[in-house]
Amino acid sequence: MLLKSLRNYTVVCCLFIAASCSNNKQQQQQGPPPAVAVTTADVATAQVTFYDEYPATVNALNQVDLRAQVSGFITGVYFQDGARVSKGQKLYSIDAQQYEANYQEAIANVAVQQTNLVKAQKDADRYHELDKQDAIAKQQVDYADASLDAATKQVEAAQAAVRSVQTGVKYTTIYAPFDGTIGISQVKVGSPVSAGSTILNTVSTDSPMAVDFSIDQKEIFRFTQLESQAAKAGDTTFTLAFGNDVYPSHGKISLIDRAVDPQTGTLKIRLVFPNEKKALRGGMTGRVRVLNNAAEKSIFIPNKAVTEQLGEYFVYIVGDSSKVTQRKVVIGKQIGSNIIIKDGLKEGEKIVVQGVQNLREGAKIKPDTTAKK
Repeated sequence: MLLKSLRNYTVVCCLFIAASCSNNKQQQQQGPPPAVAVTTADVATAQVTFYDEYPATVNALNQVDLRAQVSGFITGVYFQDGARVSKGQKLYSIDAQQYEANYQEAIANVAVQQTNLVKAQKDADRYHELDKQDAIAKQQVDYADASLDAATKQVEAAQAAVRSVQTGVKYTTIYAPFDGTIGISQVKVGSPVSAGSTILNTVSTDSPMAVDFSIDQKEIFRFTQLESQAAKAGDTTFTLAFGNDVYPSHGKISLIDRAVDPQTGTLKIRLVFPNEKKALRGGMTGRVRVLNNAAEKSIFIPNKAVTEQLGEYFVYIVGDSSKVTQRKVVIGKQIGSNIIIKDGLKEGEKIVVQGVQNLREGAKIKPDTTAKK
């Protein structure tokens, strides 16, 4: 029995060795994977005119909410909703009877305190005369001086109360803070309002208009250079688009925000656009189109050379021995069948244009003689 088991084990080992030798021989006969047929191109730069686009919001350069600064009831509205208003124009009035009464009461109190001051002054003068004649106790003179000082303070306090109440009377009338357009009134005649909380309306400027958008911190130097061009007449760098419609006037940089947002790594830019025809309204959203710098050349390659993997973009670089290496790139604007590469490629490098779907890292390539040029 043992002899039979040894025979079977020997047969199995021989078969395994024979199979291994056969597989090794087949692999030696097959050789390395065949080269993949592809077409390639040299990376070059070109003078390309294009626009970088950024989501943008239209805002008024100056805007303020009109709030009631005293409580009461609206007694007058002196404008048409949506009308142009001028700085200092009367817009609303609030019932001022209570504030007028308080003002008159404060005026009367000033008169009373001034009368007390006159009496205290006379008493002090009289006691000082008696003191010169040594006809009154020194303590009485001190009391008279203290009463005079107190009466003086009472007059000052009453006058301050007048100014405070007078401010309340002033706030019963609301005026336009600057030239602009007023919105739809939030209150009507008879509506109750509360000091500091009730919004009556909104006034904003409408020409020029601000257009705000954000850029990546890597672009700060570029926009700093563009800011210096703001004073040039006829500069066409900045345009504004809404869908397929392009706003007819060009903008210029008004300001670059003071600091980068650490959460997003972006910086806010503000443009200003003329708005004589009132086509721009606060709150509109569109796209700022920034003309590329014509003095610089861009790397421009066929779009089909780029592959996407999980939101990142790659190209295959042809290296030594006709082997390819995958490299990450940062893409820019697509123009027709080509695309701009912002980062990742250098002029003079060779890339695979057709056949990228059949490649993997380190694959060997050969020219595809059947590809259409």
